[in-house]
Amino acid sequence: MLDSLTIQNFALIDYLELEFSSGLNVLTGETGAGKSIVLDAIDIVLGGKINQRVLRQGEQRAQIEASFKIESNDLEQWLQQQQLEPLEAEIVVCSREIILAKDNLRSRFRINGILVNRQLVLQLRDRLLEITAQGQTVELMIPEKQRQLLDSYGGEELLRQRDKVADIYEIISKVKQKIAFYRQSEQERLQRLDLIKYQSQELIAANLVKADELSQLEQDRQRLAHAVELQQLSYQIYQLLYQNEQAQAAADLVAQGEALLANMVKYDPSLEAILAMVSNALTQIVEAGRQIYDYGESQEIDSQSLEQIEERIKQLKYICRKYGPTLSEAIAYQEKIQLELQKFTEDTEIIEQLEQEYHQVKQQLEQACQQLTQLRQKAALKLETELIKELIPLGMEKVIFTCRILSSGISSHGADQIIYYFSPNPGEQIQP
Repeated sequence: MLDSLTIQNFALIDYLELEFSSGLNVLTGETGAGKSIVLDAIDIVLGGKINQRVLRQGEQRAQIEASFKIESNDLEQWLQQQQLEPLEAEIVVCSREIILAKDNLRSRFRINGILVNRQLVLQLRDRLLEITAQGQTVELMIPEKQRQLLDSYGGEELLRQRDKVADIYEIISKVKQKIAFYRQSEQERLQRLDLIKYQSQELIAANLVKADELSQLEQDRQRLAHAVELQQLSYQIYQLLYQNEQAQAAADLVAQGEALLANMVKYDPSLEAILAMVSNALTQIVEAGRQIYDYGESQEIDSQSLEQIEERIKQLKYICRKYGPTLSEAIAYQEKIQLELQKFTEDTEIIEQLEQEYHQVKQQLEQACQQLTQLRQKAALKLETELIKELIPLGMEKVIFTCRILSSGISSHGADQIIYYFSPNPGEQIQP
């Protein structure tokens, strides 16, 4: 807040000291009395542009000094960051010295007595005050600006309630975004759901269990398709190994060799190892003959089983062409769409939860907006009374001012539209 202003040798002023109080300060006077010069001095001490006309005629040096009370923690922190400690009583002093030398203007800025550059002063300027030129008052006709002014006038309680409304509004906006995200392309989503449901049913019906089932079935098909041939070959092998009516079988020949070696061992015990190998070979040949005989006996022509295997192979190959190309890939795809189906179910549940949350937050927002409206109504009544009170000493004792609060759509600022209505004469119709 501007506390005092000292002007020396500036424009028409040789020396002037002004002190300002809290609240509304009004400079009045006839045209040419110097009201604008005071405002120009405030602008220039805070970094405004200058020319030679700012010097009082016949003077080579001008001095402007403005003192401001520190009313915010942000300003105090900024001063500390710039190593510009405030003076006593939480005051920051800005000064500018303007010197004319050889038809050139030079100026020096100081903040709290410390020499600084113009860029730093301009940074401080926005933190100290807002200068509104004539014509910019049309901003007061903008409903948003009127709302901002009323809220600021309403004090901390109103501002806290407005922040609460903004916080709840942000929450409900995020919930709406989530709902929109999950409902995005609903038609495509439902089409996809129908597709994977059908695919899932088809894959479940195929009863895919093992990735190597197809190769095993093809082996079984080969075996059943050649059952007669396998029987014949098994019998031939059996005759060669174990029993042959037309010639000696391998088992008979090895048995003869075993008997000869047994006689030789009587004379040379070193042949016992060879005898053991031949005996083992005879045992294995006999066992192989018996097993091949049993295998041949087990091979039956089963056209029904072969037909079933052919149908299963046909089914699995169709599944592989559609979801594979391999059976393991088809099984992996089945697992994938099962997860996708589960996610569709979860998304539906999430949407229902979000809709419930939306309605709950909406009620909270509406209640918060109602409380904010009540605070604004209270502030509006006070503003009407206080503003008229301040305007009466300015020759506006017949002025009428009304601050109307109208309902509007809910936003982050609440559900109110603020409009100022003003009439300088009680007989006139009030105009916004």
